[in-house]
Amino acid sequence: MRIARFSIDGNVGFGVVEGDELDVIKGHPFAEFERSGQKVPLDKVRLLPPVLPNKVVGIGRNYAEHATELGNAVPDVPVTFFKPSTSVIGPGDPIGYPSFSQEVHHEAELAVVIGRMCREVPRERAKDVILGYTCANDVTARDVQQREKQWARAKGFDSSCPLGPWVETGLEPADIAAGLAVQCTVNGEQRQLGRTSDMVRPVEDLIVHITEAMTLLPGDVILTGTPAGVGPLNVGDEVAVTIEGIGTLTNKVIKRG
Repeated sequence: MRIARFSIDGNVGFGVVEGDELDVIKGHPFAEFERSGQKVPLDKVRLLPPVLPNKVVGIGRNYAEHATELGNAVPDVPVTFFKPSTSVIGPGDPIGYPSFSQEVHHEAELAVVIGRMCREVPRERAKDVILGYTCANDVTARDVQQREKQWARAKGFDSSCPLGPWVETGLEPADIAAGLAVQCTVNGEQRQLGRTSDMVRPVEDLIVHITEAMTLLPGDVILTGTPAGVGPLNVGDEVAVTIEGIGTLTNKVIKRG
């Protein structure tokens, strides 16, 4: 099932995407809900970020080839960082090129959407706390990341976390382990192409690691790392992240006002 968050005529809601239509639901996807039967053409609504996370937890260097391309070793334990809620934008929203950077990169990633409050999750229960998966772009000010010891500004600036276009609930961690294609294009040219089976640590292990330290809330998001091929974005570029079995997230880069 594909669950989208949308806006139409000033009203915001959730709906189930079926083909080129959206079936509005009663309630929200973090509890039992009913379909209303009210169907709206997708091209008549504005798709919003599929969730509004309390926090986005990023995982760095979770693909060995990406770690190598930036001159880093694969870490012994997952490298975690935060992107604030103010960094989140939806499909079609502009990525504002930050004034404090001259080297902004795309990073196509599979995002895990948490479906219920959880902490200290055992590995065998990890799949029970997942609502579904979506596409993400961990936009990074690479020069700032390399210059500053902390990654907060480099990865947390406004509009640096595009998510969407919807949450796919029909995938299991086993599907991720089997290997979904993760692709990034810029102006139609392929930049990244990897598979989720290349992750150093699978989704279940990431959930265990994160929830050892903190409580995850419904709607929180885990970014699972990016394949090799990251590269620069410029003002005017259109960047698209496509993940097999989910869909495509597209955003354009603009000069930040």
